[in-house]
Amino acid sequence: MGKFLGVKRQLQDMTDALNDIESGNGNRRILAAGNELTADLCYKINEIVYRYEEQLSGLRAADETNRQLMTSLSHDVRTPLTTLIGYLDAAHRGVVTGKEREDYLETARRKAHDLKDYIDVLFDWFKLNSSEFTLSIERVELAELTRNVLKDWIPIFEENHLDYEIEIPEKPLYAKVDLDGYARIVNNLVQNVIAHSRATQIKIEMAQNEKEIEIRVADNGIGIEKADLPHIFERLYKCDKGRSDKGSGLGLSIVRQMVEKMDGRITVQSEPNQYTAFTVCFPVKN
Repeated sequence: MGKFLGVKRQLQDMTDALNDIESGNGNRRILAAGNELTADLCYKINEIVYRYEEQLSGLRAADETNRQLMTSLSHDVRTPLTTLIGYLDAAHRGVVTGKEREDYLETARRKAHDLKDYIDVLFDWFKLNSSEFTLSIERVELAELTRNVLKDWIPIFEENHLDYEIEIPEKPLYAKVDLDGYARIVNNLVQNVIAHSRATQIKIEMAQNEKEIEIRVADNGIGIEKADLPHIFERLYKCDKGRSDKGSGLGLSIVRQMVEKMDGRITVQSEPNQYTAFTVCFPVKN
């Protein structure tokens, strides 16, 4: 009889705890008594509550990120769009003429391209975080693929007076990647140098060891402060010092997510006012 009452009391305590959890106390846990009839049940319920609270925490974080993203979107799209319309209206109404009108149109053209780049990054981020997003992973020869991606950047390096050095082995380097995703990783890392580093030199090199293929993108620009390094791949994170406010704060987050979806890893090293180097590694697939 005493054993029955003990089980009944334990079940009532579990019910009270679950009612408390249901009302919003996600930190509440059910204490497991020594009674073998209820101990396993207590452990299982606690495990379910823990997983539920983890998921709820993730949803809260996602909701906060989306709120920040919408705030950023409102500012970062509306401001250049308003400026763009202003320049075009001035040229259209004849407020400016001759060389000044040409300058206005050129400024409007550049701002339109900046706006397109920003929207492209937003589209990539939303697509990457969509449940419908999939990659087409296949065995790819990365050395030639990387050369083909980088050749389109050479005129841009020269236009930006950026000395470049590209070291890619002649031998084939094989890894399993998504073709478009890999190109986006390389393009985003190079674009990051041009947009934010204020560098005069960029070096891109590839190497292979027994287990991994490494792609390293380094510059001699203003670098990243040590306090910023641990956060550089976080969504919407923008460094306080030096690195330009231009951009969405999503580019490097997209790179990391894309790398990890291909079973790779990415690291960064930097010294302020000296250099920054991003290294991407993919497993070797012979």
